[in-house]
This record gives sequence, C-alpha cells and structure tokens, in this order.
Amino acid sequence: MSSPHPNSLHSNNTIVGGVDEAGRGSVLGPLVIAGVSIDRKNLSRLRRAGVRDSKLLSAKARRQLFSQIIDLAEYICIFKSDCNEVDNYVFSNLLNKLEAKAMAAVIDNIYAMRVYVDACDVNSTRYKECIEYELAVGPKPKIFSFHHCDRTNTVVSAASIIAKVIRDGEIQKIRLQHKEIGSGYPCDRRTMRFIAEWISNHHSAPPFARKSWKPIRAILEKQRQNIHLREVIKENVSRTITRTVGSMN
Repeated sequence: MSSPHPNSLHSNNTIVGGVDEAGRGSVLGPLVIAGVSIDRKNLSRLRRAGVRDSKLLSAKARRQLFSQIIDLAEYICIFKSDCNEVDNYVFSNLLNKLEAKAMAAVIDNIYAMRVYVDACDVNSTRYKECIEYELAVGPKPKIFSFHHCDRTNTVVSAASIIAKVIRDGEIQKIRLQHKEIGSGYPCDRRTMRFIAEWISNHHSAPPFARKSWKPIRAILEKQRQNIHLREVIKENVSRTITRTVGSMN
C-alpha cells in the first residue's frame, strides 16, 4: 500500500474506492468497516483472482484473497466499533448513523476520487448524504451508494473480504478463550446457547456481546424475572415458616 499523500485526492483520477462492513447483525464481537482503494487498471486482476462478495466465499478463500487485495490496493483503512459503542447507538436507534460516521472516516483515509459504498439504509440516497455530511472538511470524493453493492462492484467486494477477514480474526480471539461461541450471529443456536448459559452463570451478558440486541435483551429479561420469582418464592416460604413456628408457640 502507498503512503498517504495530502494531494492524493486531487492528483489521481484513476483511483476508485469501495467500503463495506462485517458484523452488523452479529450479537458477538465488533462491527468492522473496511475501505479499499485501487487503481482502475488493477480491477481486472481482482476479478480474475476471484474477488466477489465475501459471503459467497469460504473462510479459506477469503484469507487467500485478503493477501492479494493488500498487494494490489493503493490504500486500505479499517474501522472497528466495539460492542459498547454499537450498543450506545442502537439504544438511540442510530446504528445507521454509526456506520455512516465510520464509513466517512474510512473514506477520508483511502484517497479515492470515486467511492462506492454498500448502503445499509433502506434509502440509499439518504445514506449517501449522511456519509457526505460526516466527511472531513476539504475536497470530497464523489460517493455512490447502492444496495448489495458488495455483489455488483469489485472494489466493494474487496472491501467486504477485508472487513470479514478482520472480523473473523476478532471472533477467533473470543473463541480461543470461550470455545463454543458459534458464529456470533443470533440465528446460530450455539451462539445463543452460549449467551444463555453465560447469563445464567454470571447474571449479565458477556462483555463482548451487544446488550442492545433483542435476543440478548429477552434472555436478560427472562433471567431478571426468574431471579425475581425465586426471591418471591423464598420470601413466601420464609413467611409460611414464620407463621407455622408462631402457631406452634
């Protein structure tokens, strides 16, 4: 990768950028945003290498392409948002704003005149405008915001691979400590079983889990109700024993 140059945005119209995320819907681990910029002449090399939407690739294929993308990229920028930061935005119903801020920060550091992003908002134009608002002061690239852009645009596909490999590494760190955590997504029974057992044992969510997610909130609420029920039963039993002892006297 090249070293950033203050005039990069002005001087090279052949550099195109792509930005995508990994882990938006996960209940475990960080949200990862990746940006990649590449010279147009190298896009065909990415396609020939097999670069496409990371979700369509095996973990092994993603790791192999990861190195090739790094070799061909002009700039790569990674933004990681931990569970606490994600929770703060989700509790305020502002997850799309967090992603827009993160994508803007990434775009500011990949020095491309044209940048394509995979829109997470149902309104792709509104999402583009949100990103543009968050960009740093100064010359701004032209932003193109589309749904499923990771499937249709090679440089966004490259960004999706970078984001996914980085996030997989973060999940693997958690897995090495806690073993059977599954994929980290709420559709994974192993993940939800792990979280339920953790909450049962610790009476709180794992520190690497998103407490704002509905499935975890539901487990926490059920745990709270169970604790309350046990306390009520214990209190009622205590009162019954007290009354029984009193009547015997």
